[in-house]
Amino acid sequence: MTSAASSEARLSIGDVLASLRPDFPDVTISKIRFLEAQGLVDPSRTPAGYRKFSPLDVERLRYVLTAQRDHYLPLKVIKDQVDALEAGSVPTEVPVRRPPTPPVRLTREQMLAETGMTEAALDQLDSSGLLNRRRGGHYDADDMALARVVCRVEYFGLEPRHLRAFKGAADRELGLLQQAVGNRNRSRDPMATQRARTEAEQLLELFLELHATLLRAGARREMGT
Repeated sequence: MTSAASSEARLSIGDVLASLRPDFPDVTISKIRFLEAQGLVDPSRTPAGYRKFSPLDVERLRYVLTAQRDHYLPLKVIKDQVDALEAGSVPTEVPVRRPPTPPVRLTREQMLAETGMTEAALDQLDSSGLLNRRRGGHYDADDMALARVVCRVEYFGLEPRHLRAFKGAADRELGLLQQAVGNRNRSRDPMATQRARTEAEQLLELFLELHATLLRAGARREMGT
């Protein structure tokens, strides 16, 4: 295949949304971005930074959405399953669940190596209250992801102490999420518990979309755009 043909075969995020909507009416651009952030799809980028999805990317998304909708599988389990698509094959049915993967446990030295942070920057982040790590303990996958975002935010002159408002807002939104699905999540029925977890993920995605929409709307008002 020529490079021109390969480029033409790739879809914008809007094209992908239009392709998925007939089968998944609730899917949104924010949902697709969320799945990308979770490592479930990895579109290429144009020099200007726009996402370009291959046909295999679209099949990955279709598989993930089907597994969530019809089988109530958590995203970590689905990610294990769709990793098989790296070989270029698309499964025709949702496979059985696999054993959970061990949690990420990083030492301070490993955290520095994984994120590229300086020791001083990690000290600041440790004292900010944004991380899950207990004093003297290990860092987990969420700590690593947050540290990488903080590194990018620092480019704009913001330090971890400036980001505490995000932690407070996240804690309040988590309270709302627990209020909405908490009782069902404590059920002894495995199906009810799994359904509650799926609903929690869906509600989380809506919270993320709402948060982003409010921020964009506020920014437009402040900048007069």
